[in-house]
Amino acid sequence: MKRFEGFRDGPVRWVSLPEPFFSELLPAIDDLAELKLTLYVMWALSRQEGEPRYLLHADLAADPALREALVEEGYAGGERLEHAVERALARGVLLRGRQAGGGAQVIFLNTARGRAAAEGLERGDWQPEADRGAARPVHLERPNIFAMYEENIGALTPVMSDILRDAEQAYPAAWIEEAMHLAVESNARSWRYIAAILERWKTEGRGGQEPGAEKGGRRYVEGELKDFIEH
Repeated sequence: MKRFEGFRDGPVRWVSLPEPFFSELLPAIDDLAELKLTLYVMWALSRQEGEPRYLLHADLAADPALREALVEEGYAGGERLEHAVERALARGVLLRGRQAGGGAQVIFLNTARGRAAAEGLERGDWQPEADRGAARPVHLERPNIFAMYEENIGALTPVMSDILRDAEQAYPAAWIEEAMHLAVESNARSWRYIAAILERWKTEGRGGQEPGAEKGGRRYVEGELKDFIEH
C-alpha cells in the first residue's frame, strides 16, 4: 500500500459535501467503486460554474484519474465505471438524461437543480455543449509551487511556506516554476538560487525566453549567480 504523505501546506481547494452524504449515503453504500464515483461526481460538479451542472458520460470514461481509481483486480477501470454508474443510478444518487433524438448520455446529481436540468433536457429546453468536457475540466490540477518545491528542492517548513506565498504575490507562477526547473538542472537546489534567478528576471527581463531556453542553467551556474549554488 502506497503511504499518503499528508496534505501539503499552501493554498488548497476544499470540497464541501452535503450532510446527508454522511448521515444517509455513507452507511448505505457497500460498493467501493460506487463510493469512489459518487465522491468524484460531487467533486467534479463543485468545480463548475453556472447552471446547469452536469457531466457527459464520455467525460467520465475519458478521465484517466477516475479510471485508475476504479481499477480492481480482475477488472479494468472502464468495466468498473459502468458498474459504478449503474449502482449510483439505481440508488438514486445520480440521474441520467439524454439529448432529444438519443444523443449523448448526461449525468446529474440528484438535487432539485439536477432534477430540473434533467427534465429540461428531456423536454428539449436546452442541449449539452459539444465541448463541455474542455469547458468544465474534471482532471486534476497541475502541482502548485508548494508541491514543486517539496518534490524538487527540499522540505516545506512553515518559514519556507511563507516565503513561497510572498513569491506568488511578487512573480508570475510560470517564472517560479521555470526557476525551480533551472535550479534542479543546475544541481543548485536552494531557494537562494531560485530567488536570485527571479530577481534577475524582474530587473533585467526574461527577453521573451520560453521555459527551458537557458539549457542546463549554465548561464546561471557559470555566471554571476554561481555564488548562490550550495554544494
